[in-house]
Amino acid sequence: MMKRVLLTGVMAAVLGLGVAAAQQPPASPPAKATVTVGGKTLTIDYSAPSVRGRKIFGPGGLVSGDPTYPVWRAGANSATAFHTDADLTIGSGAKALAVPKGEYTLFVDVSNPDAWTLVVNKQTGQWGLDYDKKQDFGRVPMAMTRPASPVEQLKYTLTANGSNAATLQLAWEQHVATVPIAVK
Repeated sequence: MMKRVLLTGVMAAVLGLGVAAAQQPPASPPAKATVTVGGKTLTIDYSAPSVRGRKIFGPGGLVSGDPTYPVWRAGANSATAFHTDADLTIGSGAKALAVPKGEYTLFVDVSNPDAWTLVVNKQTGQWGLDYDKKQDFGRVPMAMTRPASPVEQLKYTLTANGSNAATLQLAWEQHVATVPIAVK
């Protein structure tokens, strides 16, 4: 009888721990940024890691430990997915990139922590640490600023700027990177 009571108590405790663990949010929760411009939708699906007191960029930073460094998955877990219903021009001037409507993966080259380059890659659906440079569609320099205060959780923002334009912004730690997008 005593064994049965003890066994029942142990099982209840184990199940309780399992339920508590299942209720905790993931360390890098799924997130989405979306915008509609000129009737066309642009969407970024990503996982949003947090700084949690760690150094993120530069020598010895968390990102420098990735096997794809200096190209970074620009998120966590699965690679960051980008969908566009429209043909786009990402960036401006001579370094702008014409991107046909479709599905892509976004990476960021952070070899210079203060001058990032957006990498648009044709391979889709892969884990974030599976990067194939041969699949790069193109690269675009991003404008860099510093946030007013540190950004704890990585965040993408897509903002409409009129009827045929948008801005992609990526903010994390002490970095904010933006690039203009023209919707064709």
